[in-house]
Amino acid sequence: MDYSEIIFRRDGAIAYLTLNRPDIRNAITSDVMIEEIVNVCDTVQADEAIRVLVVTGAGTCFSAGGNVKDMHERKGMFSGNPEQLRDNYRKGIQRIPLAFNRLDVPTIAAVNGPAIGAGCDLACMCDMRIAAESARFGETFVSVGLIPGDGGAFFLPRIVGFAKACELTFTSRIVDAAEALRIGLVNEVVPSEQLPARARQLAEEIARQPGKILRMAKRLLYLAQNKTLQDTLELSAAFQALCHYSPEHRQALEAFFARQKAGGK
Repeated sequence: MDYSEIIFRRDGAIAYLTLNRPDIRNAITSDVMIEEIVNVCDTVQADEAIRVLVVTGAGTCFSAGGNVKDMHERKGMFSGNPEQLRDNYRKGIQRIPLAFNRLDVPTIAAVNGPAIGAGCDLACMCDMRIAAESARFGETFVSVGLIPGDGGAFFLPRIVGFAKACELTFTSRIVDAAEALRIGLVNEVVPSEQLPARARQLAEEIARQPGKILRMAKRLLYLAQNKTLQDTLELSAAFQALCHYSPEHRQALEAFFARQKAGGK
């Protein structure tokens, strides 16, 4: 697929998705961008050689969320009567959280600047978030008379806890990178110029692990969030049985004993 609103590239086992509309602060409301993001997720999921996906934005903004000008003019996905608008969300931007939810490959959001509204939610769709010092986060839907329509009500409470998610949603307050780190919204904060290198470093650390096992571990973590301990243990036993018969497990054991024999660690 030829991409016009994102950049998709691969570097070995690491894939990169860059929102590429800096002229509109990487707003995520065009059908084209939505289709391209979903296509990347499906492509990465289907390629077993890819072990990590890094998501970032071109320019100085991660994503400003929805296009407020289109909202005001009721254009694009914001056009139509209430029933049509509901379908616009279902057939449009809501495809993105579903695509990320299908993705077994670990994902890192490299948040290079403001992540507002749907942009904040996109970052939350990723498994991990590294923020530049210039990053800002805002669940700002209520301030423009809306609710989180793209999955924020699902993702944000699971990251920062229910009470803090309520606070951020009800106040529409924008938090800086330091506060985002303090409340657990991001994993770490780095100087802006170091963000690409740090995201790559983390991606490489993950990519050194066996790909099929990584995918199973991620799926287990997500499934366990909605299960009892007993159900999680049953699922873990089934996944573990598959792991014990995987070539990755055998290779890891052989490498371990080879290091032991050589007197290494």
